[in-house]
Amino acid sequence: FSSAIVMFARYAHGGTFGKAAKMAEDVTELARRCAATAGDGPDCLRPLERIFLDTLCQQEDLPGFPDCCAKRDPERNDCFLSHQNASRGSIAPLELPNAEAACKNRSQHHPHLPGHFIYEVSRQHPFLYASTILSVARRYEEMLNKCCGSTGAPAPNAEECFRRQAPKVVKPVKEDGLRQEHTCGILKTFGERTLKALKLAQISQKFPRADFVTVTKLVVAVADTHEACCRGDVLDCMRHREEILHYVCTNQGSLSSKIKKCCEKPLLQRSECLINAENDERPANLSPHLGEFLEDEGTCERFAREKDAHLARFLYEYSRRHPEFSPQLLLRLAKGYEELLKERCGAGAPHGCCSGAEEELKKHIYETESVMKTSCDIYKEKGDYYFQNELLLSFTKKMPQLTPAELIKFTKQMTAVGSKCCQLSQDKLLPCAEENLDLVLGEICRRHEKDPINPGVCHCCSSSYSFRRPCMGKLEIDETYVPLALTPGLFPFHRDLCTPEEEQLQHRKQEMLVNLIKYKPRIRQEQLAAVTAAFATMRERCCQEEEEEERQACFAREGPELIKRSEKLLDA
Repeated sequence: FSSAIVMFARYAHGGTFGKAAKMAEDVTELARRCAATAGDGPDCLRPLERIFLDTLCQQEDLPGFPDCCAKRDPERNDCFLSHQNASRGSIAPLELPNAEAACKNRSQHHPHLPGHFIYEVSRQHPFLYASTILSVARRYEEMLNKCCGSTGAPAPNAEECFRRQAPKVVKPVKEDGLRQEHTCGILKTFGERTLKALKLAQISQKFPRADFVTVTKLVVAVADTHEACCRGDVLDCMRHREEILHYVCTNQGSLSSKIKKCCEKPLLQRSECLINAENDERPANLSPHLGEFLEDEGTCERFAREKDAHLARFLYEYSRRHPEFSPQLLLRLAKGYEELLKERCGAGAPHGCCSGAEEELKKHIYETESVMKTSCDIYKEKGDYYFQNELLLSFTKKMPQLTPAELIKFTKQMTAVGSKCCQLSQDKLLPCAEENLDLVLGEICRRHEKDPINPGVCHCCSSSYSFRRPCMGKLEIDETYVPLALTPGLFPFHRDLCTPEEEQLQHRKQEMLVNLIKYKPRIRQEQLAAVTAAFATMRERCCQEEEEEERQACFAREGPELIKRSEKLLDA
């Protein structure tokens, strides 16, 4: 029933929960009858997709579907999917009701509550895995059981209970939704070959004992799953995922020693557990060197004959040996290896084409380790707020077209990566930092796709997935940007600058920092230090006033003077 609710909520997005629940009940009842009669009867022989779509097309009052229902399969399914995709983003993200409303709702609609929750989340997140939705619904029900009293009124500490328990419900929706949207973005922008290469690196790291044929089989299955999920095909997506889970757990002996507990969990929890499972230990007999790819005289011949298969085997062998590298770095190494072979395996190339290849590839490793070490050193020295200010300075110059709110949001996410990853050991740092940074950069690129930012960002977002992070790092001042004019409203100085709320004050100061850089993109460090010191002096003077009106009068008097002095400083 729950899985059917997900399906009907997405396909019939213009309907109501009541209609979706009725259709889900009809389909579930048919499944019960077919199970009881061992599949005997014409209805039981219909493919599952046809049963769902026939049920939808029997509804007379659902808006917008007559054109789809007039088509034959599989065009009928494609039509429904196109309607579903067109509705994406038109519904607000998940917000949980307060404790009083949720507990009242529970007492009034208890039997239907899980279904109603599944329906709403499915509509709001049309590309979130059904398994995630069903798992989150289970957690939501557990939260209500813990926090609501048996009478239907909230328990005495219900609000506090909700505050503690809500992240367990909301966080997986947000994180899994972002991860799935990110993967779909990679598939859409860079194509199946890039997605398969990324999955090859990730699966080879997780299952280093698995042979190349097994890993390749998993890569194809995972890529096909993402293709179905990104298309919005709920049934195909669920079927593919269940097949992968079954295969992995059936063959865990040859794959990994770290997934036994995951495979013992219920189906809904198994997928999340496997994704978060530790990488298995590398085989003891695995040589650290890749002589057959870097030193063997037959390398050029194999590359000419096998092309992508040869490159895939290189990526597999390199990835299973280096769990301490990020998948993005491994893809850069594979790309570097491919370019090396193209350059040195051509006609007239000298004998021993790959001599010095390892040193050539190490340049990519050095660049990544150097950037991450420098960033973590700065983070450890400055802490969250001042590290974010450094990022704001850099990214406002790179992307001045973004609003202050967007720049603050993206740099806050990057700062959170520093907080999460810079404390980790060296063997965990790169995968953590670059994987999480990649999610932020993916969000920036999706923002660019909706409303283009500038040519530099366009180039980084579309030219190469694996080099997206280094590309963004090399961006400097956007030369196409026309700086903001100095208007009275650009730097509003109000008494809210005297707030004792540190987070609110920091946000206001960061908004002004962004506008300052948008006004003067080529600001030098000493000029910024001078303007910042002058602002701090003015703020301290005005906030010493005891009355609100006197504070505002002080800002009204001192603010324009500060702007004049700053203008002279910045023109020097």
